[in-house]
Amino acid sequence: MKIALTLISLLSLTFPVVAAPLAPLPLWPNGVPGEAKSTLPAESIERKGPYQIEILSNVSSPTLTLYPAEKPNGAAVLVCPGGGYNILAMSHEGTEVCQWLNSIGITAGLLKYRVPRRENLAIHAAPLQDAQRAMGLMRSHAKDWSIDPQRIGILGFSAGGHLAAVMLAGDGQRSYPADPKIDQASPVPNFGLLLYPAYLLNGSDPDLLASELHVTEKTPPIFLTIADNDKNFTEGTARFYIEMHRNNRPCELHIFAKGGHGFGMRNTEEEIAQWPSLAEKWMKAEGWMGK
Repeated sequence: MKIALTLISLLSLTFPVVAAPLAPLPLWPNGVPGEAKSTLPAESIERKGPYQIEILSNVSSPTLTLYPAEKPNGAAVLVCPGGGYNILAMSHEGTEVCQWLNSIGITAGLLKYRVPRRENLAIHAAPLQDAQRAMGLMRSHAKDWSIDPQRIGILGFSAGGHLAAVMLAGDGQRSYPADPKIDQASPVPNFGLLLYPAYLLNGSDPDLLASELHVTEKTPPIFLTIADNDKNFTEGTARFYIEMHRNNRPCELHIFAKGGHGFGMRNTEEEIAQWPSLAEKWMKAEGWMGK
């Protein structure tokens, strides 16, 4: 019995208890912008690969799912899974991330944004509308959800990292007609965490950021992590850090030797697996997790 109780105690330390998520909130209850005549197939979920990653396809009804922290410290983070703007990796870049944030006292909002890429639009156009609306919802419900509206960050992986970067280093203007009940506060997050962010470089000049990214003296503080052996996106992450540094903006960059792309919350023997503890330390040092 004593051994069993000890084992239960160890398991509770390894897997902290987190609150159940709330019911998903539709981002556009009065109709998704520009998609009244959408002909996408029905939304579908499947599990792929040795890690049984949950893949979500054909999202036409975007939502925000709140994961309230059991012992909230007032901070909140909007989580943006990756997937090349074609699918969403909803487990190791979504639900598991929200559970980790909850375990350190941060309320999480899981963004289910529109995929795949919409024809004749920038790859991030529809997802940006969804992310801006989700940020508006989090700020407008801050009191109800025990959130400090000045301590709401954004965390994104791969394409979700690009989406988060556009939110942080964009012009701050909404890409849809604002709803005065939801969209009064700024859509710009207070801080950001970008994990192996994609598509940050300018396609014509690799010494410049993509045209939708405008780092200025007002860009919020950002934490960046990527592997050196990420085949496509290491230089973009480094360039983003350089632009933050040149504009005297707080930024922390971690480039690990190995890790590849798409590691998310997966268990791995590579050093890059420590990114959650580094991110937590950074958020504490920057004051986002409160006193």
